[in-house]
Amino acid sequence: MLLTNDTVIRKSLQTFLEKELAGHQKHGYRAEIIEELGVRHGTARIDFAIVNGIMSGYEIKSDRDTLKRLPEQVKEFSSVFDELTLVVGKRHLYHAIHLIPEWWGIMVAKIDTNDHIVFQTIRKAERNKAQNILSIARLLWKEEALQILEERNRANGLRNKPRRLIYEKLANTLDTETLKQRVSSQLISRAGWRSGQLLTSCGD
Repeated sequence: MLLTNDTVIRKSLQTFLEKELAGHQKHGYRAEIIEELGVRHGTARIDFAIVNGIMSGYEIKSDRDTLKRLPEQVKEFSSVFDELTLVVGKRHLYHAIHLIPEWWGIMVAKIDTNDHIVFQTIRKAERNKAQNILSIARLLWKEEALQILEERNRANGLRNKPRRLIYEKLANTLDTETLKQRVSSQLISRAGWRSGQLLTSCGD
């Protein structure tokens, strides 16, 4: 069996997702693909996210990867994303199925006879019913969260406070759906997006 690696899956998956993104944009929707989107201030990073009003995450586990970090990633990513799909090499398929919730989608990445990566959908992702509003708030940079609070006159005394208190205030100010829409819009609108900015721009 030819073994996949992260690099070849990542390249093919990006092409696959760009086609999906083009479909959203063709119908007039604002949408963006973000690679290595940080969750919990960058302590966990999902390989790809499509943000288009809802947030869909794709995590890669190639044949040459291990599944050691997957249980913790499942916990972190499930607190944030509306939909999640594991893109897994055939070698890990059986084990991986038992490590992810039933609502996660599964795509198997295989190498065909022409040495191309092909994706086979084993299970489509379903909507997440266990998101955590505080984890969603933490996708914002500190200044972005403050701006939303200022718009609602709820930022008094918070500007110089630790970001933890700002996110808690935001989570207590907005309902989950409203916050998700604001976060989605903010992620799409960031000028000069770089995944590494998440760590340097949040501040304490």
